[in-house]
Amino acid sequence: MFEDLRDVERRYEELAYRMTTPQSMDDPAAYGQIMRDYKELTPLVEAYREYCKLISEMEEEEALLCDPTADTAFNDMVQQELCENRKKLETATENLRRLLLPKDSKDEKSILMEIRAGAGGEEAALFAHSLYRMYTMYAARQGWKCETISLNETELGGVKEMVFSIEGPGVYSRLKFESGVHRVQRVPETETQGRIHTSTVTVAVMPEAEEVELELDPRDLRIDTFRSSGAGGQHINKTSSAIRVTHLPTGMVVECQDQRSQRENKDRALKVLRSRLLQQKQEAYDREYNARRQSQVGTGDRSEKIRTYNFPQDRVTDHRIALTLRNLQSILDGDLDRVVDPLILADQEQKLKQHQEGIQE
Repeated sequence: MFEDLRDVERRYEELAYRMTTPQSMDDPAAYGQIMRDYKELTPLVEAYREYCKLISEMEEEEALLCDPTADTAFNDMVQQELCENRKKLETATENLRRLLLPKDSKDEKSILMEIRAGAGGEEAALFAHSLYRMYTMYAARQGWKCETISLNETELGGVKEMVFSIEGPGVYSRLKFESGVHRVQRVPETETQGRIHTSTVTVAVMPEAEEVELELDPRDLRIDTFRSSGAGGQHINKTSSAIRVTHLPTGMVVECQDQRSQRENKDRALKVLRSRLLQQKQEAYDREYNARRQSQVGTGDRSEKIRTYNFPQDRVTDHRIALTLRNLQSILDGDLDRVVDPLILADQEQKLKQHQEGIQE
């Protein structure tokens, strides 16, 4: 079933050898690429070796049972080991199939994340800030770099809307399922009668677009400058360094005022605009050809309610895969793998199911 993986294993061993040669070590760029290729192949090769090991053990056990000894206890032990290895082989086979599924070409990209307060006024803005904190704390655990691009704060420290980047290997693969509506249920500090309020925050995750992927025509852009400002008079700049970029064909508007210079703000605004347009282009393509599959993990549609954070019951529920977790605060403190890992697994299982159905057809 996995005969082609022998070639992959040989390639893996070749990479391991090349990493030890002086020629590779003397070329940092080539050595870095070899390391990345080696790291990418490691899970697949390790899974393949485990699969082959189980096959070999089972063949030996079956041979022993075909010519049983007079020792009944030994024969029973071999039979038991064979049964256990059959179960392990099923798991190893499923794991290999998952690893062989086509990967999203955007998975290794860095991202731009946009957070907007929705229904709920100041309470929604405060929770938007909590989500921003959650993602930055998670990024710190992963060794990723975060940088604010634009920020619109409220007087009480909430966030009306903000855009920030998260840079690092595999960021999109871990956070792409965060797109959608996040709902919070809790008693606001300003609530005198102890009533639970429900508020919403919208999160959008966009893989960072390179200039080569989407070229902007300067004739399609209107660029305005204005003085930056913030809540309570913070971040006020006496010069007009803030930038507003309008994409005339679509009417899309991006503002950036977090940096001190016009040039930096303009570069960042164009980065956001490029990523938004690329995301819009991809979504239009998916709709046109019905390529975006409906799955347990959902479509990532920003109008879709994906998760509820219920403070009175101390639980987080992801509605797409019916996942409920306790200890809500630990998740808000950046322990997001508890949510991310089951979402990735559910997505892989759904793709595997669709792949098998396609083979049967």
